[in-house]
Amino acid sequence: MTDLKTLESDVLAQVAAAADLSALDAVRVAALGKTGSISGLLKTLGAMSPEERKTQGAAINALRDAAATAIADRKAALETAELDARLASETLDLTLPAPYRRKGSVHPTMQTMDEMVAIFAEMGFAVAEGPDIDDDFHNFERMLLRTHTSTVQVRTMMSQKPPIRIIAPGRTYRCDNDATHTPVFHQVEGLVIDKGIHMGHLKWTLETFLARFFETDAVTTQFRPHHFPFTEPSAEMDVQCDRSGGEIKIGQGTSWLEILGCGMVHPNVLRACGIDPDEYQGFAFGMGVDRLGMLKYGMPDLRDMWSSDSRWLAHYGFSAFAAPNAASGLS
Repeated sequence: MTDLKTLESDVLAQVAAAADLSALDAVRVAALGKTGSISGLLKTLGAMSPEERKTQGAAINALRDAAATAIADRKAALETAELDARLASETLDLTLPAPYRRKGSVHPTMQTMDEMVAIFAEMGFAVAEGPDIDDDFHNFERMLLRTHTSTVQVRTMMSQKPPIRIIAPGRTYRCDNDATHTPVFHQVEGLVIDKGIHMGHLKWTLETFLARFFETDAVTTQFRPHHFPFTEPSAEMDVQCDRSGGEIKIGQGTSWLEILGCGMVHPNVLRACGIDPDEYQGFAFGMGVDRLGMLKYGMPDLRDMWSSDSRWLAHYGFSAFAAPNAASGLS
């Protein structure tokens, strides 16, 4: 029978003498591997009597545990020594500046929409939302990728009783693609339904909004008669601007720029939504978020907004901590 004390001394000596992790692993395999010296002793237990097996089994297991513990301790010591040696040989200058990483920013369209929502919220409007993909009934008959956010107005009139005062911000989809149109663009539409509503209320609402949005009292507007199937009378609203020098400047100059469509809600629309037009009247309007952002922040081409050019976004983007509100400033 192998002298367990002698075997233990030999294995522990080999563990202590291992100069690196590779040598230590060789010692582990020689002692604890399938054909290792200690593993071989366990295979002899089957030929022993029950009394011997009990005594020798406990002794061999103790030897195996001692060897495994010594190997684990030696491995930790070698890994620590290896790390210390590497740190001592490498130079780390903590005074060197970290490489610049550009912070993300809020997209101008989202910033513009948040500004518009903030203004209308302080004017008493609630925000209503609806699905991007809508059915023909809501998209066309009562007023599939929706072509306008008017579908939200329809859903609101059919689900709520007057008085109603809501805006409907969201994405819309049309087959357009040029410097001032994109296939996917963003709208904010508004709807007010109450007793005694007239064009004067519509005019005041829009003029007040534009003055606060462009942050100037010099905004001059005009209404032009137009036709929209869901409003009567209908109008387009123009804003006075200066187009000289390749820029559009709001509040100066002698040119006019169409900026939104609006009108009084058609009585037939009210009837179709279960609202008595003899008791309630209303107005509606719709404006392009992307175009308003272009005008306010001097962006020359609407298509650049969705070009995924990080340089463009770095130039026109907004800080994520600059949440707009009409009270403390919009941008």
